Amino acid sequence: MKHYYLFLVFIFFNSCQYFDKQIPSEKELLQKELKSINWKEVDEYPSVVDCEKIDNKAQRQQCFFEVLTQLIQEKLSVDTLSVLYPELDTIEVKVTIFPNATMQFEPQFPKDSVAYDTIKIDSILKARLIDFPKINPAIKRGIPVKTQFILPVILKVE
Repeated sequence: MKHYYLFLVFIFFNSCQYFDKQIPSEKELLQKELKSINWKEVDEYPSVVDCEKIDNKAQRQQCFFEVLTQLIQEKLSVDTLSVLYPELDTIEVKVTIFPNATMQFEPQFPKDSVAYDTIKIDSILKARLIDFPKINPAIKRGIPVKTQFILPVILKVE
């Protein structure tokens, strides 16, 4: 019986290590969480009021791109670009939406583009692409974030 008690005391003191749990450090938890986040994708895409009523994420994104492309085409439909550059039918515009809901537009030209005066086209875009309706920025984990994308804008519709 004495050996039995000695054995139980031995197991009791050795079993404490099984109950001692390792608590991960804050840095380890932060690194693990940061690795699990997909930084290339947002939780909610930018949106305009017209697209807010759509629940499907992909359809809301498509609606936003269509509305934004249409607004840009309408603002650029003034004959300025088509008169200066009649051969220019489509222009790619890099759109940046900042967390404070401001927008920036940059025309994207091929690297070997010498046929166009890129500075003039850029200034025309900056002059025309103003007064947009309120754009809600993209959301990542509940925080507004900056997003960029390139939209092909058709200048000539025949």
